[in-house]
Amino acid sequence: MKVGDIISWEKVFTVEEVQAFTQLSGDTGKHHVIPDELGRLTVQGLLTATLPTKIGGDFNVLASHMTFHFLRPVFSGDSIRCDVQIDAYNEVSETRIEMEATFTCKNQLDKVVLTGSFAGIIKDKRV
Repeated sequence: MKVGDIISWEKVFTVEEVQAFTQLSGDTGKHHVIPDELGRLTVQGLLTATLPTKIGGDFNVLASHMTFHFLRPVFSGDSIRCDVQIDAYNEVSETRIEMEATFTCKNQLDKVVLTGSFAGIIKDKRV
């Protein structure tokens, strides 16, 4: 991993995942439990935010802070692509790396649904 790298991941959120997250989080807003006229549920913002955290997890990032800007709704059945760009990557010791990243998530219509950033450390250089 180095500054400028972009790591991507794409996911389709299912009705079952929205329902499971509703149970887990307790976020029972009507839009998460009652389908719209197209049979879709609105995906919780924090469920959508698992896209960049999944990428961070792939590299053993222990986040110190995260920011999220939710720009438009995501619905069950939407395919969301998340691009994470590494903005800072500093080896501070043999076993510790500090890093910062920004991300953009777009739906299948190429509309931005979520942007933000995160920073943290990687404790294992073997990434």
